[in-house]
Amino acid sequence: MSDSVPELPDHRRLGRELDLYATDPLAGSGLPLWLPDGAVIRAELEKLAAASAAADGCQRVYTPVLAKRELFERSGHWDKFADDMFPPMLVGGEEYVLRPANCPHHALVYAARQRSIRDLPLRLAEVAGMFRSELSGVLSGLSRVRQINLDDIHVFCAPDQVGGEVERALRAIRRVHACLGVEVAGYRLSRRGGGAGYLGGDELWSAAEAQLAAALDRLGLPYADAPGEAAFYGPKIDVQVRDAAGREESISTVQVDFNQPERFDLYYIGHDGGRHRPVMVHRGTVGAMERLVAYLLERYDGALPTWLSPVQVAVLPVAADHRPAAAKLLDALRDNGIRAELYDPVDSLGARVARARGRRVPYQAVLGDREADADAAMVRTRDGARRLLPIAELIAELRARIAARD
Repeated sequence: MSDSVPELPDHRRLGRELDLYATDPLAGSGLPLWLPDGAVIRAELEKLAAASAAADGCQRVYTPVLAKRELFERSGHWDKFADDMFPPMLVGGEEYVLRPANCPHHALVYAARQRSIRDLPLRLAEVAGMFRSELSGVLSGLSRVRQINLDDIHVFCAPDQVGGEVERALRAIRRVHACLGVEVAGYRLSRRGGGAGYLGGDELWSAAEAQLAAALDRLGLPYADAPGEAAFYGPKIDVQVRDAAGREESISTVQVDFNQPERFDLYYIGHDGGRHRPVMVHRGTVGAMERLVAYLLERYDGALPTWLSPVQVAVLPVAADHRPAAAKLLDALRDNGIRAELYDPVDSLGARVARARGRRVPYQAVLGDREADADAAMVRTRDGARRLLPIAELIAELRARIAARD
């Protein structure tokens, strides 16, 4: 008899088992519906993105998910990506399209008023939706979709600030990845290849590639050269991870762009009173919500860290007599911002413990006579540990772990 091969974690299977997202033919392929538990995960990642951006001096903006076709003709996306964009919609005699990228809108935010050197670097942050008209055959769960919700930051800076901004971006990415437990497989410097379709001249590209390489060197990060893998508007650093099957993919990026400021005629007033062209640095720190959730589900086989878990505590009364004490604990947990659910004693305690374990709930709080009398709970954690904890200590421990995103 041959040995069985363990099943690799698959976010599509885990998404179904844990009720995180669903698809429906009426919504369309590649357009997942985030179910309540999946929405909790995404909301926590968006909070992390917001906290990281704020700590890094970014300012939050909101921009629309569609615009006139002319916007993307100006940015260069229409010429490059028209085949991958959804068809234009005719509104009032004008053509509108769903955006394939967020940078053109952020260029308009920059251009909304005159800027001076004192305003730079200007860092604009948004968790924003963008759209790709992917073929049905390449769509897969959350990892390949038609609507991408991206933690997107665009930095407008003076040329001599670029190196510092690239380093700042890489440090932010590494902090976020440490928090999430992301295992980085490597860094890739994606350069221009020999083909056509790139915007800008040789001098701009050489300068941008040199600044990205220098930032990686200063941080002591080894990287692989990848000619031909750059974006059409500039070179980039791709932060690579491996999925459960060992395949590499990009999860975060830093890109230098001289072309968008040129195309939108962006400028700032320098110390000399003259007009100068800024540089745009694109940053994806947390990255695309869909791809990141897919990666994390497979990375942890669904057993996400406590702060990220949809349900953090399962409250289990041993019998119906213990339900009042369990309800009191449930209220106390929720009052302290802890996501908790009551598993009513309609079946055996063993069956409910197994159900909570199957949902990957990190804490189980069991209450019987002894626990109810002592204002405590028998706490079981996913590592198999069991402790009798006073309710106040349980809440303090959970609050500390969640606050620290431990």
